[in-house]
Amino acid sequence: MHLISAPTNLGLRPPEPGAVPGTAKAPEALREAGLYTRLSSLGAVDKGVVLPGRYVDAAVPPGRVRNQEAIVDHTKRTADRVGAALREGVPCLVLGGDCSVLLGVGLALARAGAGEYGLVHIDGHTDFRGPHNSDAYGAVAGEDLAVVTGRHLDELSNIEERGPYFDVRRTVHVGHRDDDEHAEQLRDLLAHVISSRTVVAEGAATVGDRIAAHFAQSSAGYWLHIDLDVLDPKLMPAVDSPDPGGLDAGALTELLAALARDAVGASVCIFDPDLDPSGHLAHLVSDIVVAGLADLGLSH
Repeated sequence: MHLISAPTNLGLRPPEPGAVPGTAKAPEALREAGLYTRLSSLGAVDKGVVLPGRYVDAAVPPGRVRNQEAIVDHTKRTADRVGAALREGVPCLVLGGDCSVLLGVGLALARAGAGEYGLVHIDGHTDFRGPHNSDAYGAVAGEDLAVVTGRHLDELSNIEERGPYFDVRRTVHVGHRDDDEHAEQLRDLLAHVISSRTVVAEGAATVGDRIAAHFAQSSAGYWLHIDLDVLDPKLMPAVDSPDPGGLDAGALTELLAALARDAVGASVCIFDPDLDPSGHLAHLVSDIVVAGLADLGLSH
């Protein structure tokens, strides 16, 4: 496994005027919590950092998103790093940062085999906001699924004319709350749309096996994208948009373990160390990642 740090906060709105989100600190907070050491003991190799551009807290003009040029640049450089792992046939774990890192992953997979790879998008929100359904778009971390499936600005969804990065028929979303405003739109598009309540009701391992079976006919595999706001905020408050409900740590770990072997890589996003002054939540994230993703990519 290759470990790639992508400490970006470019896709998030400021938590308050003049401030910047803390997600860019996540990879180093997880390193301090022992995650890199624990994964290295399992054979993982640290492949360095994709540094983001400068975050600018400024008004976003119509037809653009916050930090647009910096996000496009970071997307291309993240794609280069992920692409190197794909060429070597090595699964990689991208530690964000906010969910805009999914653009770089998608671009890398589109370069490697347009339309061949699937996506399992595990998130407490559908992240499907974009110009096609909202006038309030502008922060890519809450719009990443719309971008990578081609439902957003062409400047983001079609970098290098390789969009959409994921075919909607090969995309699965898991983990939204029942009141998500875009869930019904997704049901008409994606292969599967599964709420957090359904995961709890059916069992995380059962849902994971069902998703893996959907992709069983594909030799290319799929990418696992994990936004930690899929967890119940009573357990994980250190995210930018905590919503009531969600999974507990055991359910998320079971879900990931059921999906990890057949994945070509994974990204873990939205942990904000600024909201974890004691550091104990970083240890929780590390436990979930190690237990849930220890077998990442082993079937490939």
